[in-house]
Amino acid sequence: MKDRLRRNDIGSWGRLFWCTILVVCACVFFSGSITFSAFRFFFGEQFHPVLGSTWQPSIMEAIGYESPVSVRETVMLPDQVLVFLKYLSPAQLFSKDDVRCVYSSGDDDTSSQPLLKEPPMRIDVEDFDNPIVRCPIPPRGSTLSLDLKSGKNIPVGPTIHRWDSVAYESLIDRDNTTVVFVKGLNLRPERLSNASRFECVFGWDFRSTKFLLRTPVLSISQEIVRCKTPLSVLSGPPTLDNHIKASVRVKGGQTIRSIARLVRRSDPDPPVRKEHVMCICTMLRNQARFFREWIMYHAQIGVQRWFIYDNNSDDDIEDVIKLLLSYSNYNITRHIWPWIKTQESGFAHCALRARDTCEWVGFIDVDEFFHVPTGLTIHDVIENFSTNSTIGELRASCHSFGPSGLKQVPTQGVMVGYTCRQAAPERHKSIVRPEALNSTLINVVHHFHLKGGFEFLNLDIRTMVINHYKYQVWDVFKEKFYRRVATYVADWQETQNVGSKDRAPGLGTRAVEPPDWSTRFCEVNDTGLRDRVLENYTDPETLFLPWQAINNPGEETMKARRIGRRKEDK
Repeated sequence: MKDRLRRNDIGSWGRLFWCTILVVCACVFFSGSITFSAFRFFFGEQFHPVLGSTWQPSIMEAIGYESPVSVRETVMLPDQVLVFLKYLSPAQLFSKDDVRCVYSSGDDDTSSQPLLKEPPMRIDVEDFDNPIVRCPIPPRGSTLSLDLKSGKNIPVGPTIHRWDSVAYESLIDRDNTTVVFVKGLNLRPERLSNASRFECVFGWDFRSTKFLLRTPVLSISQEIVRCKTPLSVLSGPPTLDNHIKASVRVKGGQTIRSIARLVRRSDPDPPVRKEHVMCICTMLRNQARFFREWIMYHAQIGVQRWFIYDNNSDDDIEDVIKLLLSYSNYNITRHIWPWIKTQESGFAHCALRARDTCEWVGFIDVDEFFHVPTGLTIHDVIENFSTNSTIGELRASCHSFGPSGLKQVPTQGVMVGYTCRQAAPERHKSIVRPEALNSTLINVVHHFHLKGGFEFLNLDIRTMVINHYKYQVWDVFKEKFYRRVATYVADWQETQNVGSKDRAPGLGTRAVEPPDWSTRFCEVNDTGLRDRVLENYTDPETLFLPWQAINNPGEETMKARRIGRRKEDK
Protein backbone atom coordinates (compact mmCIF):
# COMPACT_ATOMS: atom_id res chain seq x y z
CA MET A 1 0.00 0.00 0.00
CA LYS A 2 2.80 2.44 0.92
CA ASP A 3 4.62 1.62 -2.35
CA ARG A 4 1.46 2.30 -4.32
CA LEU A 5 0.90 5.62 -2.52
CA ARG A 6 4.54 6.55 -3.10
CA ARG A 7 4.17 5.83 -6.84
CA ASN A 8 0.98 7.91 -6.94
CA ASP A 9 2.74 10.80 -5.19
CA ILE A 10 5.63 10.60 -7.64
CA GLY A 11 3.20 10.56 -10.57
CA SER A 12 1.27 13.51 -9.17
CA TRP A 13 4.45 15.52 -8.58
CA GLY A 14 5.63 14.65 -12.11
CA ARG A 15 2.39 15.81 -13.64
CA LEU A 16 2.47 18.97 -11.53
CA PHE A 17 6.09 19.66 -12.57
CA TRP A 18 5.40 19.37 -16.31
CA CYS A 19 2.15 21.33 -16.07
CA THR A 20 4.05 24.10 -14.28
CA ILE A 21 6.73 24.11 -16.98
CA LEU A 22 4.11 24.32 -19.73
CA VAL A 23 2.25 27.17 -18.00
CA VAL A 24 5.47 29.13 -17.43
CA CYS A 25 6.56 28.63 -21.06
CA ALA A 26 3.15 29.71 -22.29
CA CYS A 27 3.25 32.85 -20.16
CA VAL A 28 6.76 33.69 -21.26
CA PHE A 29 5.88 32.98 -24.92
CA PHE A 30 2.85 35.24 -24.96
CA SER A 31 4.58 37.93 -22.94
CA GLY A 32 7.06 38.25 -25.83
CA SER A 33 10.23 37.66 -23.81
CA ILE A 34 11.62 34.55 -25.45
CA THR A 35 13.12 34.09 -28.90
CA PHE A 36 13.25 31.24 -31.43
CA SER A 37 16.86 30.69 -30.37
CA ALA A 38 15.83 30.21 -26.75
CA PHE A 39 13.15 27.71 -27.79
CA ARG A 40 15.73 25.76 -29.71
CA PHE A 41 18.05 25.81 -26.67
CA PHE A 42 15.36 24.21 -24.46
CA PHE A 43 13.61 21.99 -26.99
CA GLY A 44 16.11 21.47 -29.85
CA GLU A 45 15.54 21.88 -33.59
CA GLN A 46 12.59 19.49 -33.57
CA PHE A 47 10.43 22.02 -31.74
CA HIS A 48 8.52 24.25 -34.14
CA PRO A 49 6.66 27.13 -32.47
CA VAL A 50 3.30 27.89 -34.05
CA LEU A 51 3.55 31.40 -35.40
CA GLY A 52 0.71 33.81 -34.78
CA SER A 53 0.08 37.05 -36.64
CA THR A 54 -1.02 40.62 -36.13
CA TRP A 55 -4.51 39.86 -37.44
CA GLN A 56 -5.27 36.84 -35.22
CA PRO A 57 -7.87 38.72 -33.09
CA SER A 58 -9.81 39.57 -36.24
CA ILE A 59 -9.93 35.90 -37.14
CA MET A 60 -11.33 35.10 -33.74
CA GLU A 61 -14.02 37.72 -34.30
CA ALA A 62 -14.79 36.11 -37.64
CA ILE A 63 -15.11 32.70 -36.02
CA GLY A 64 -17.80 34.30 -33.90
CA TYR A 65 -19.49 35.25 -37.20
CA GLU A 66 -18.91 38.95 -36.63
CA SER A 67 -16.74 39.27 -39.75
CA PRO A 68 -16.03 36.84 -42.60
CA VAL A 69 -12.78 38.56 -43.48
CA SER A 70 -9.86 40.39 -41.89
CA VAL A 71 -7.02 42.61 -43.10
CA ARG A 72 -3.69 40.88 -43.54
CA GLU A 73 -1.43 43.71 -44.80
CA THR A 74 -1.67 47.22 -46.27
CA VAL A 75 0.75 48.85 -48.73
CA MET A 76 0.65 52.45 -49.98
CA LEU A 77 1.52 52.80 -53.68
CA PRO A 78 1.87 56.24 -55.33
CA ASP A 79 -1.67 56.11 -56.77
CA GLN A 80 -3.58 53.59 -54.63
CA VAL A 81 -3.64 51.60 -51.39
CA LEU A 82 -3.39 47.82 -51.56
CA VAL A 83 -5.38 46.12 -48.79
CA PHE A 84 -4.61 42.39 -48.60
CA LEU A 85 -7.44 40.37 -47.10
CA LYS A 86 -7.73 37.08 -45.29
CA TYR A 87 -10.88 35.08 -46.03
CA LEU A 88 -12.21 32.36 -43.78
CA SER A 89 -13.68 30.32 -46.64
CA PRO A 90 -14.06 30.53 -50.43
CA ALA A 91 -17.78 31.07 -49.91
CA GLN A 92 -17.03 34.57 -48.58
CA LEU A 93 -15.38 35.97 -51.75
CA PHE A 94 -16.37 39.59 -52.28
CA SER A 95 -17.02 41.58 -55.41
CA LYS A 96 -16.46 45.28 -55.97
CA ASP A 97 -20.10 45.96 -55.00
CA ASP A 98 -19.71 44.32 -51.58
CA VAL A 99 -17.02 46.65 -50.20
CA ARG A 100 -16.50 50.38 -49.68
CA CYS A 101 -13.29 52.21 -48.80
CA VAL A 102 -14.11 54.42 -45.82
CA TYR A 103 -12.05 57.52 -44.97
CA SER A 104 -12.51 58.88 -41.44
CA SER A 105 -11.15 61.67 -39.28
CA GLY A 106 -9.55 60.88 -35.92
CA ASP A 107 -6.97 58.34 -34.76
CA ASP A 108 -9.17 55.61 -33.32
CA ASP A 109 -12.47 53.90 -33.96
CA THR A 110 -14.29 55.63 -31.09
CA SER A 111 -13.49 59.18 -32.23
CA SER A 112 -13.41 58.62 -35.99
CA GLN A 113 -16.14 60.20 -38.08
CA PRO A 114 -16.66 59.00 -41.66
CA LEU A 115 -15.62 61.68 -44.14
CA LEU A 116 -16.57 59.78 -47.28
CA LYS A 117 -17.08 56.30 -48.69
CA GLU A 118 -15.63 55.36 -52.05
CA PRO A 119 -16.01 52.17 -54.08
CA PRO A 120 -12.70 50.34 -54.46
CA MET A 121 -10.82 50.85 -57.71
CA ARG A 122 -11.04 47.08 -58.16
CA ILE A 123 -10.84 43.81 -56.22
CA ASP A 124 -8.48 41.02 -57.28
CA VAL A 125 -9.69 37.64 -56.03
CA GLU A 126 -7.91 35.27 -58.45
CA ASP A 127 -5.64 34.12 -55.62
CA PHE A 128 -8.00 33.08 -52.81
CA ASP A 129 -5.16 33.13 -50.30
CA ASN A 130 -4.11 36.67 -51.24
CA PRO A 131 -7.11 38.79 -52.39
CA ILE A 132 -6.51 42.52 -52.81
CA VAL A 133 -8.86 45.47 -52.37
CA ARG A 134 -7.50 48.53 -54.18
CA CYS A 135 -8.60 51.78 -52.53
CA PRO A 136 -7.97 55.36 -53.68
CA ILE A 137 -5.30 57.28 -51.77
CA PRO A 138 -6.80 58.55 -48.44
CA PRO A 139 -7.16 62.31 -47.91
CA ARG A 140 -4.41 63.80 -45.77
CA GLY A 141 -4.95 63.17 -42.06
CA SER A 142 -7.66 60.55 -42.53
CA THR A 143 -7.74 56.88 -41.59
CA LEU A 144 -8.81 54.04 -43.87
CA SER A 145 -11.18 51.17 -43.16
CA LEU A 146 -13.35 48.80 -45.20
CA ASP A 147 -17.12 48.81 -44.96
CA LEU A 148 -18.85 45.56 -45.93
CA LYS A 149 -22.27 45.42 -47.52
CA SER A 150 -23.37 43.39 -44.48
CA GLY A 151 -22.74 46.46 -42.29
CA LYS A 152 -19.48 45.25 -40.71
CA ASN A 153 -16.61 47.75 -40.60
CA ILE A 154 -13.07 46.34 -40.84
CA PRO A 155 -10.27 48.61 -39.59
CA VAL A 156 -7.20 48.54 -41.79
CA GLY A 157 -4.89 49.03 -38.81
CA PRO A 158 -2.11 51.46 -37.98
CA THR A 159 0.65 49.79 -40.04
CA ILE A 160 0.58 50.89 -43.67
CA HIS A 161 3.79 49.85 -45.37
CA ARG A 162 5.66 52.33 -47.52
CA TRP A 163 6.18 50.98 -51.01
CA ASP A 164 9.72 52.34 -51.31
CA SER A 165 10.93 50.18 -48.40
CA VAL A 166 9.34 46.74 -48.08
CA ALA A 167 10.03 43.07 -48.78
CA TYR A 168 7.16 42.27 -51.12
CA GLU A 169 7.54 38.65 -52.31
CA SER A 170 9.43 35.53 -51.25
CA LEU A 171 9.57 31.87 -52.14
CA ILE A 172 11.54 28.76 -51.26
CA ASP A 173 13.47 27.46 -54.23
CA ARG A 174 14.16 23.88 -55.27
CA ASP A 175 17.52 23.87 -53.45
CA ASN A 176 15.75 24.95 -50.22
CA THR A 177 17.15 28.46 -50.30
CA THR A 178 14.77 31.39 -49.90
CA VAL A 179 14.55 34.12 -52.55
CA VAL A 180 13.29 37.47 -51.25
CA PHE A 181 12.31 40.44 -53.43
CA VAL A 182 12.91 43.74 -51.64
CA LYS A 183 12.33 47.44 -52.34
CA GLY A 184 14.58 49.95 -50.61
CA LEU A 185 18.04 48.43 -51.02
CA ASN A 186 18.83 50.80 -53.92
CA LEU A 187 21.41 48.47 -55.43
CA ARG A 188 22.84 49.06 -58.88
CA PRO A 189 21.54 47.14 -61.91
CA GLU A 190 23.27 44.01 -63.21
CA ARG A 191 25.88 43.96 -60.42
CA LEU A 192 26.43 41.53 -57.58
CA SER A 193 26.69 43.27 -54.19
CA ASN A 194 28.65 42.25 -51.09
CA ALA A 195 26.46 39.64 -49.36
CA SER A 196 28.42 39.80 -46.09
CA ARG A 197 26.99 43.27 -45.38
CA PHE A 198 23.46 41.86 -45.12
CA GLU A 199 21.51 39.17 -43.33
CA CYS A 200 18.08 37.59 -43.86
CA VAL A 201 15.38 37.74 -41.22
CA PHE A 202 12.44 35.37 -40.74
CA GLY A 203 9.42 35.85 -38.50
CA TRP A 204 5.99 37.46 -38.56
CA ASP A 205 6.34 40.87 -36.91
CA PHE A 206 9.41 42.89 -37.87
CA ARG A 207 8.61 45.83 -35.66
CA SER A 208 10.60 44.17 -32.86
CA THR A 209 13.54 41.78 -32.70
CA LYS A 210 11.65 39.13 -30.74
CA PHE A 211 10.70 35.80 -32.34
CA LEU A 212 13.00 36.41 -35.31
CA LEU A 213 15.47 34.07 -36.97
CA ARG A 214 18.52 35.36 -38.85
CA THR A 215 20.42 33.54 -41.59
CA PRO A 216 23.26 34.46 -43.96
CA VAL A 217 22.66 36.13 -47.33
CA LEU A 218 24.03 33.89 -50.09
CA SER A 219 23.77 36.46 -52.89
CA ILE A 220 22.25 39.91 -53.33
CA SER A 221 21.74 41.97 -56.48
CA GLN A 222 19.24 44.54 -57.74
CA GLU A 223 16.09 43.72 -55.71
CA ILE A 224 16.75 39.97 -55.42
CA VAL A 225 18.17 38.40 -52.25
CA ARG A 226 18.93 34.70 -51.90
CA CYS A 227 19.02 33.51 -48.28
CA LYS A 228 19.82 30.38 -46.36
CA THR A 229 16.47 29.03 -45.13
CA PRO A 230 16.25 28.25 -41.37
CA LEU A 231 16.28 24.53 -40.62
CA SER A 232 13.24 24.92 -38.39
CA VAL A 233 11.31 26.17 -41.42
CA LEU A 234 12.52 23.45 -43.78
CA SER A 235 11.78 20.67 -41.29
CA GLY A 236 8.27 21.96 -40.66
CA PRO A 237 5.10 20.57 -42.26
CA PRO A 238 5.02 20.27 -46.07
CA THR A 239 2.46 23.08 -46.28
CA LEU A 240 4.34 26.03 -44.84
CA ASP A 241 2.68 28.29 -42.33
CA ASN A 242 1.67 31.23 -44.49
CA HIS A 243 2.12 33.60 -41.58
CA ILE A 244 5.92 33.29 -41.67
CA LYS A 245 7.52 36.17 -43.55
CA ALA A 246 11.02 36.91 -44.82
CA SER A 247 12.96 40.14 -45.01
CA VAL A 248 16.52 41.49 -45.10
CA ARG A 249 18.56 43.98 -43.15
CA VAL A 250 21.90 45.70 -43.41
CA LYS A 251 23.91 44.39 -40.49
CA GLY A 252 23.66 46.86 -37.65
CA GLY A 253 20.62 48.53 -39.24
CA GLN A 254 16.86 48.19 -39.18
CA THR A 255 15.05 45.25 -40.73
CA ILE A 256 13.05 46.23 -43.79
CA ARG A 257 9.37 45.69 -43.12
CA SER A 258 7.85 42.74 -44.90
CA ILE A 259 4.63 41.42 -46.38
CA ALA A 260 6.56 38.60 -48.11
CA ARG A 261 5.05 35.35 -46.84
CA LEU A 262 7.04 32.19 -47.50
CA VAL A 263 5.72 30.05 -50.34
CA ARG A 264 7.29 26.96 -51.88
CA ARG A 265 7.04 27.52 -55.63
CA SER A 266 9.33 24.82 -56.97
CA ASP A 267 9.15 21.05 -56.65
CA PRO A 268 12.20 19.78 -54.71
CA ASP A 269 12.05 16.65 -56.89
CA PRO A 270 11.86 18.00 -60.47
CA PRO A 271 10.24 15.82 -63.14
CA VAL A 272 12.49 13.76 -65.39
CA ARG A 273 10.76 15.13 -68.48
CA LYS A 274 9.29 18.62 -68.56
CA GLU A 275 5.75 19.13 -69.75
CA HIS A 276 6.42 21.99 -72.18
CA VAL A 277 9.18 22.75 -74.67
CA MET A 278 8.41 26.46 -75.04
CA CYS A 279 6.79 28.91 -72.60
CA ILE A 280 6.52 32.68 -72.41
CA CYS A 281 6.68 35.05 -69.43
CA THR A 282 5.42 38.59 -69.77
CA MET A 283 4.56 41.53 -67.57
CA LEU A 284 1.75 43.73 -68.83
CA ARG A 285 -0.41 46.67 -67.96
CA ASN A 286 -3.55 47.51 -69.95
CA GLN A 287 -2.80 45.40 -73.02
CA ALA A 288 -6.16 43.63 -73.24
CA ARG A 289 -7.03 44.83 -76.74
CA PHE A 290 -3.90 43.24 -78.23
CA PHE A 291 -3.79 40.17 -76.02
CA ARG A 292 -5.93 37.87 -78.20
CA GLU A 293 -3.70 38.34 -81.23
CA TRP A 294 -0.53 37.85 -79.20
CA ILE A 295 -1.69 34.59 -77.57
CA MET A 296 -3.32 33.04 -80.64
CA TYR A 297 -0.44 33.80 -82.99
CA HIS A 298 2.23 32.44 -80.64
CA ALA A 299 0.15 29.32 -80.04
CA GLN A 300 0.23 28.74 -83.81
CA ILE A 301 4.04 28.82 -83.93
CA GLY A 302 4.64 26.54 -80.95
CA VAL A 303 4.25 28.33 -77.59
CA GLN A 304 2.53 25.98 -75.11
CA ARG A 305 2.35 27.88 -71.82
CA TRP A 306 1.97 31.55 -70.82
CA PHE A 307 2.79 33.13 -67.44
CA ILE A 308 1.04 36.52 -67.33
CA TYR A 309 2.23 38.96 -64.65
CA ASP A 310 -0.52 41.58 -64.43
CA ASN A 311 0.98 44.88 -63.28
CA ASN A 312 -2.14 46.83 -62.19
CA SER A 313 -4.25 46.54 -65.34
CA ASP A 314 -7.72 48.09 -65.20
CA ASP A 315 -8.91 47.12 -68.71
CA ASP A 316 -10.56 43.79 -67.78
CA ILE A 317 -7.71 41.61 -69.02
CA GLU A 318 -9.16 38.77 -66.93
CA ASP A 319 -12.25 38.72 -69.14
CA VAL A 320 -10.10 38.39 -72.26
CA ILE A 321 -8.24 35.47 -70.70
CA LYS A 322 -11.55 33.78 -69.85
CA LEU A 323 -12.68 34.29 -73.45
CA LEU A 324 -9.49 32.68 -74.76
CA LEU A 325 -9.80 29.75 -72.37
CA SER A 326 -13.39 29.17 -73.47
CA TYR A 327 -12.34 29.33 -77.13
CA SER A 328 -9.48 26.85 -76.93
CA ASN A 329 -7.42 24.90 -74.43
CA TYR A 330 -4.74 27.57 -73.98
CA ASN A 331 -2.54 27.12 -70.92
CA ILE A 332 -2.61 30.67 -69.52
CA THR A 333 -2.22 31.68 -65.89
CA ARG A 334 -2.61 35.25 -64.65
CA HIS A 335 -0.49 36.19 -61.65
CA ILE A 336 -1.41 39.43 -59.89
CA TRP A 337 1.84 41.39 -59.56
CA PRO A 338 0.93 44.84 -58.18
CA TRP A 339 4.51 45.93 -57.50
CA ILE A 340 5.32 48.93 -59.68
CA LYS A 341 8.62 49.18 -61.59
CA THR A 342 9.72 45.63 -60.75
CA GLN A 343 9.91 43.92 -64.15
CA GLU A 344 13.33 42.41 -63.46
CA SER A 345 12.14 40.88 -60.19
CA GLY A 346 8.95 39.67 -61.84
CA PHE A 347 10.91 37.91 -64.57
CA ALA A 348 13.19 36.30 -61.98
CA HIS A 349 10.12 35.16 -60.01
CA CYS A 350 8.59 33.75 -63.19
CA ALA A 351 11.79 31.92 -64.15
CA LEU A 352 11.67 30.07 -60.83
CA ARG A 353 8.00 29.17 -61.34
CA ALA A 354 8.55 27.98 -64.92
CA ARG A 355 11.63 25.89 -64.22
CA ASP A 356 9.82 22.66 -63.35
CA THR A 357 7.52 22.61 -66.39
CA CYS A 358 9.32 24.45 -69.22
CA GLU A 359 12.44 23.48 -71.17
CA TRP A 360 12.76 27.00 -72.60
CA VAL A 361 11.14 30.31 -71.59
CA GLY A 362 10.89 33.46 -73.71
CA PHE A 363 10.73 36.84 -72.01
CA ILE A 364 8.92 39.31 -74.26
CA ASP A 365 6.25 42.02 -74.08
CA VAL A 366 2.75 41.88 -75.54
CA ASP A 367 3.77 44.23 -78.38
CA GLU A 368 6.60 41.86 -79.40
CA PHE A 369 6.08 38.91 -81.76
CA PHE A 370 8.51 36.13 -82.65
CA HIS A 371 8.88 35.88 -86.43
CA VAL A 372 10.46 32.81 -88.04
CA PRO A 373 11.02 33.84 -91.71
CA THR A 374 11.62 30.26 -92.83
CA GLY A 375 8.12 29.22 -91.79
CA LEU A 376 9.36 26.83 -89.10
CA THR A 377 7.93 26.72 -85.60
CA ILE A 378 9.76 27.87 -82.49
CA HIS A 379 10.10 24.19 -81.59
CA ASP A 380 12.03 23.63 -84.82
CA VAL A 381 14.36 26.53 -84.07
CA ILE A 382 14.96 25.34 -80.50
CA GLU A 383 15.54 21.75 -81.57
CA ASN A 384 18.32 22.84 -83.92
CA PHE A 385 20.28 24.18 -80.93
CA SER A 386 19.15 21.90 -78.10
CA THR A 387 21.74 19.26 -78.96
CA ASN A 388 24.44 21.67 -77.77
CA SER A 389 24.09 21.36 -74.00
CA THR A 390 26.26 24.44 -73.37
CA ILE A 391 23.78 26.86 -74.96
CA GLY A 392 21.64 28.35 -72.22
CA GLU A 393 20.16 31.35 -74.03
CA LEU A 394 19.03 32.22 -77.57
CA ARG A 395 19.03 35.93 -78.36
CA ALA A 396 16.79 37.30 -81.11
CA SER A 397 17.25 40.82 -82.53
CA CYS A 398 14.33 43.26 -82.32
CA HIS A 399 13.06 45.30 -85.28
CA SER A 400 11.13 48.39 -84.11
CA PHE A 401 8.06 49.17 -86.23
CA GLY A 402 6.48 52.62 -86.56
CA PRO A 403 2.87 53.80 -87.12
CA SER A 404 3.26 52.94 -90.82
CA GLY A 405 1.06 55.84 -91.94
CA LEU A 406 -1.88 54.77 -89.75
CA LYS A 407 -3.89 57.03 -87.46
CA GLN A 408 -6.36 54.42 -86.18
CA VAL A 409 -5.77 51.02 -84.56
CA PRO A 410 -5.56 48.45 -87.40
CA THR A 411 -8.63 46.21 -87.41
CA GLN A 412 -6.74 43.06 -88.46
CA GLY A 413 -4.15 43.40 -85.71
CA VAL A 414 -0.67 44.81 -85.33
CA MET A 415 1.11 42.20 -87.43
CA VAL A 416 -0.97 43.03 -90.50
CA GLY A 417 -1.37 46.76 -89.86
CA TYR A 418 2.19 47.89 -89.12
CA THR A 419 4.59 47.17 -91.99
CA CYS A 420 7.22 49.94 -91.87
CA ARG A 421 10.14 49.87 -89.47
CA GLN A 422 13.52 51.30 -88.61
CA ALA A 423 16.40 49.84 -90.57
CA ALA A 424 18.75 48.88 -87.74
CA PRO A 425 17.75 46.31 -85.07
CA GLU A 426 17.36 47.56 -81.49
CA ARG A 427 18.75 45.32 -78.77
CA HIS A 428 17.46 41.77 -78.39
CA LYS A 429 15.13 39.59 -76.33
CA SER A 430 15.93 36.12 -75.06
CA ILE A 431 14.71 32.56 -74.84
CA VAL A 432 16.46 30.85 -71.93
CA ARG A 433 16.83 27.46 -70.33
CA PRO A 434 15.71 28.06 -66.72
CA GLU A 435 18.23 25.45 -65.56
CA ALA A 436 21.06 27.57 -67.03
CA LEU A 437 20.32 30.76 -65.06
CA ASN A 438 22.81 32.07 -62.55
CA SER A 439 21.58 31.61 -58.98
CA THR A 440 21.61 35.40 -58.47
CA LEU A 441 18.83 35.66 -61.09
CA ILE A 442 20.37 38.92 -62.31
CA ASN A 443 18.60 40.13 -65.44
CA VAL A 444 18.14 43.37 -67.34
CA VAL A 445 14.81 42.35 -68.93
CA HIS A 446 16.51 41.67 -72.26
CA HIS A 447 18.66 38.83 -70.93
CA PHE A 448 19.74 36.93 -67.80
CA HIS A 449 23.14 36.11 -66.39
CA LEU A 450 24.00 32.44 -66.93
CA LYS A 451 25.76 29.82 -64.82
CA GLY A 452 29.35 28.94 -65.53
CA GLY A 453 29.60 26.47 -68.39
CA PHE A 454 26.67 27.99 -70.31
CA GLU A 455 26.78 30.54 -73.11
CA PHE A 456 24.37 32.53 -75.23
CA LEU A 457 23.88 32.37 -78.98
CA ASN A 458 22.89 35.29 -81.20
CA LEU A 459 20.35 34.07 -83.75
CA ASP A 460 20.65 35.14 -87.36
CA ILE A 461 17.74 37.39 -88.36
CA ARG A 462 16.97 34.91 -91.16
CA THR A 463 16.44 32.23 -88.49
CA MET A 464 14.31 34.21 -86.04
CA VAL A 465 13.66 37.86 -85.30
CA ILE A 466 11.27 39.79 -83.06
CA ASN A 467 8.89 42.29 -84.58
CA HIS A 468 8.54 44.94 -81.89
CA TYR A 469 5.50 47.13 -82.58
CA LYS A 470 6.99 49.82 -80.42
CA TYR A 471 5.67 53.01 -82.04
CA GLN A 472 1.99 52.39 -82.80
CA VAL A 473 -0.76 54.91 -83.56
CA TRP A 474 -0.66 57.83 -81.16
CA ASP A 475 -3.69 56.86 -79.03
CA VAL A 476 -1.93 53.58 -78.20
CA PHE A 477 1.60 54.91 -77.86
CA LYS A 478 0.74 57.76 -75.47
CA GLU A 479 -0.24 55.24 -72.79
CA LYS A 480 3.47 54.53 -72.36
CA PHE A 481 3.86 57.95 -70.75
CA TYR A 482 2.01 56.79 -67.65
CA ARG A 483 4.57 54.41 -66.19
CA ARG A 484 7.31 52.02 -67.26
CA VAL A 485 7.42 48.59 -65.63
CA ALA A 486 11.21 48.13 -65.57
CA THR A 487 12.97 49.08 -62.34
CA TYR A 488 15.89 50.89 -63.94
CA VAL A 489 14.06 52.59 -66.84
CA ALA A 490 12.82 56.13 -66.22
CA ASP A 491 9.18 57.01 -66.82
CA TRP A 492 8.51 59.05 -69.94
CA GLN A 493 7.60 62.21 -68.02
CA GLU A 494 10.95 62.27 -66.20
CA THR A 495 13.96 64.07 -67.64
CA GLN A 496 16.39 61.24 -66.84
CA ASN A 497 18.18 59.55 -69.75
CA VAL A 498 16.24 61.49 -72.38
CA GLY A 499 18.51 60.11 -75.11
CA SER A 500 18.03 56.47 -74.07
CA LYS A 501 16.86 53.81 -76.55
CA ASP A 502 13.98 53.21 -74.12
CA ARG A 503 12.44 56.47 -75.34
CA ALA A 504 11.10 57.65 -78.70
CA PRO A 505 13.83 59.75 -80.36
CA GLY A 506 13.03 63.45 -80.35
CA LEU A 507 9.71 63.08 -78.57
CA GLY A 508 10.64 64.67 -75.25
CA THR A 509 8.81 64.15 -71.97
CA ARG A 510 5.27 65.33 -72.81
CA ALA A 511 2.45 63.23 -74.22
CA VAL A 512 1.74 65.65 -77.08
CA GLU A 513 1.28 64.13 -80.55
CA PRO A 514 3.77 65.47 -83.13
CA PRO A 515 2.11 66.50 -86.42
CA ASP A 516 4.11 63.90 -88.37
CA TRP A 517 3.76 61.03 -85.90
CA SER A 518 2.06 58.62 -88.31
CA THR A 519 5.00 58.75 -90.74
CA ARG A 520 7.84 58.54 -88.22
CA PHE A 521 10.26 55.59 -87.77
CA CYS A 522 9.58 54.37 -91.30
CA GLU A 523 12.83 53.46 -93.04
CA VAL A 524 12.18 49.94 -94.40
CA ASN A 525 8.96 48.38 -95.68
CA ASP A 526 8.78 44.93 -94.08
CA THR A 527 5.72 42.84 -94.92
CA GLY A 528 7.26 39.44 -94.13
CA LEU A 529 5.20 38.63 -91.04
CA ARG A 530 2.07 40.29 -92.43
CA ASP A 531 2.18 38.16 -95.57
CA ARG A 532 2.73 34.95 -93.61
CA VAL A 533 -0.15 35.72 -91.25
CA LEU A 534 -2.59 36.53 -94.04
CA GLU A 535 -1.59 33.45 -96.00
CA ASN A 536 -1.70 30.92 -93.17
CA TYR A 537 -4.35 32.15 -90.72
CA THR A 538 -7.13 33.87 -92.72
CA ASP A 539 -10.47 32.08 -92.69
CA PRO A 540 -11.30 31.47 -96.37
CA GLU A 541 -15.03 32.02 -95.81
CA THR A 542 -15.20 34.96 -93.38
CA LEU A 543 -11.80 36.46 -94.28
CA PHE A 544 -11.31 36.91 -90.53
CA LEU A 545 -8.08 36.22 -88.73
CA PRO A 546 -8.56 34.05 -85.60
CA TRP A 547 -8.27 36.95 -83.14
CA GLN A 548 -10.88 38.91 -85.13
CA ALA A 549 -13.32 36.02 -85.06
CA ILE A 550 -13.46 35.62 -81.28
CA ASN A 551 -13.52 39.40 -80.92
CA ASN A 552 -16.78 39.63 -82.88
CA PRO A 553 -19.97 38.38 -81.13
CA GLY A 554 -21.77 38.48 -84.48
CA GLU A 555 -19.26 36.22 -86.17
CA GLU A 556 -21.90 33.94 -87.69
CA THR A 557 -23.84 36.92 -89.03
CA MET A 558 -20.70 38.41 -90.59
CA LYS A 559 -19.79 35.03 -92.04
CA ALA A 560 -23.23 34.71 -93.69
CA ARG A 561 -22.98 38.22 -95.11
CA ARG A 562 -19.57 37.57 -96.65
CA ILE A 563 -20.70 34.28 -98.19
CA GLY A 564 -23.75 36.06 -99.57
CA ARG A 565 -21.59 38.76 -101.17
CA ARG A 566 -19.39 36.11 -102.81
CA LYS A 567 -22.44 34.43 -104.32
CA GLU A 568 -23.69 37.77 -105.66
CA ASP A 569 -20.27 38.52 -107.17
CA LYS A 570 -20.33 35.17 -108.97
